[in-house]
Amino acid sequence: MAHPVSYEGTAENFDQLVMEPQGELVVVDFWGDGCPNCEIYAAAEPELLSELDGARMRVVKVNAYQHESLAHRFGLYGIPTFLLFRDGKLIGKMSQYYGKAYWLGVVREHLPAA
Repeated sequence: MAHPVSYEGTAENFDQLVMEPQGELVVVDFWGDGCPNCEIYAAAEPELLSELDGARMRVVKVNAYQHESLAHRFGLYGIPTFLLFRDGKLIGKMSQYYGKAYWLGVVREHLPAA
């Protein structure tokens, strides 16, 4: 089984990476430079994804400062924010990174049924 993959999201490819995939969970990580909590998540991400081996999901990382239009589109005011999408619909949100167990719990709750 393969680890879920992490992509770099931009205003140009966002809909293709996030809204178009069907049958998989897309976790959008809105982050920014100089955000300590964002750095803690980024450091943990490889381990988090390895724990989700074989899960039908992907992570799309969006720099909220470089792509403000996307942050505004979803009404974001703080980072990191994780938005969870499936089949083009927003189905969940985490407003901070509260650690590995919490993040994995929320993600697993929203994965498509096997």
